Amino acid sequence: MLEHYWSRGRLVLLLVLIIAGVAALFFTSHNQQFYKRPIARVERVQTGAVRRTSDQFQNVDHQHQQTLTVRLLNTAERGQRLTVTNTYSDSQPMDLRYHRGDQLFLNQLKKHHGHLSANVVGYKRDGVTVFLFWLVCLLLLMMMGSAGALALVSVLVNTLLFILAIIIDLKNNGEHVMLIFGSLAVIFTVVSLLLILGPTKKMLATTAATIIGTFTALGVSLLVFAWTHERGIYYESMQYVTQVPRPLFLAETLLGSLGAVMDESSDIIATLFELKQLNPTVSRLQLFLSGRSVGKSIMGPLVNVLFLIFMAETFTSSLLYIKNGNSWGYTFAMNMSLGTVQSLVSGIGIVLAVPLVSGFGALLLGRRTTK
Repeated sequence: MLEHYWSRGRLVLLLVLIIAGVAALFFTSHNQQFYKRPIARVERVQTGAVRRTSDQFQNVDHQHQQTLTVRLLNTAERGQRLTVTNTYSDSQPMDLRYHRGDQLFLNQLKKHHGHLSANVVGYKRDGVTVFLFWLVCLLLLMMMGSAGALALVSVLVNTLLFILAIIIDLKNNGEHVMLIFGSLAVIFTVVSLLLILGPTKKMLATTAATIIGTFTALGVSLLVFAWTHERGIYYESMQYVTQVPRPLFLAETLLGSLGAVMDESSDIIATLFELKQLNPTVSRLQLFLSGRSVGKSIMGPLVNVLFLIFMAETFTSSLLYIKNGNSWGYTFAMNMSLGTVQSLVSGIGIVLAVPLVSGFGALLLGRRTTK
């Protein structure tokens, strides 16, 4: 069994991936000449005085001064050394502590009387990004084979489609947001399932249930919004929005619930196909009841996962609000209310998808019960 799993082709693939990963990491460590911004490596770190700070809410922090000796790795001044300063705090909310060997971005590089000066911008992180991407590819291809490769391709294609949708939205100055991202949701579903499942009945049933369940959930939420006049929904808490926030929130909710509904639909359809293979004479009613039973089992964990994801996004900002003297109610309204609404809308989609996908699967796979 183990020898079959680690076949010659799989071992060759592993070797190729390892070589590609080493080459990619080596490239990101020596690609400074491809950047326009100055990049420097920290060669020496000197820690200066520590200053205690506090505010009116009795929050105590300590600020540390660092003197960094760095060597430039690109630009016309490559190889020259200069000294820069850095201030970081224990909490490090908007600053960082640097160590020897770190590669940093600099700005305001100036030369005055033969001496260079600059300010630190932050880490050069492309090496970490490339390593994580390589690790995901390695796990997908080695553990899942061709299915993992198709999943990886679908993610890359959907990423390009998402970037294209954002470009179109920016060119339209925020107009037709729901049309753009609603169409994107449909394309996401079709492309993902077509690549992973192929042009099969399984793909057709999963696609139909996912699209209908997701948009029905959004429609139900819009009816509730109209009935309650959107009381308790604070769109102004969406930070750094330069467009009308409400359509962006609805588009974000649509895309967020789409993934959960697609996941649930795929699980139910896969189970129904297994039942069909084990018992080719299974009836449509039996398949529907089996799909509904599977949906009941996975519905609760999916809703909780979505809730935790939405809440985790606001965890740090909520702590910041509370530490600065704001009440729990105000903190929830400004940080967690939109995430709660999104999780509820997604929960509606998850519940609606159970009978939908069970019904589609039963119609496509089952046979009529004969008396």
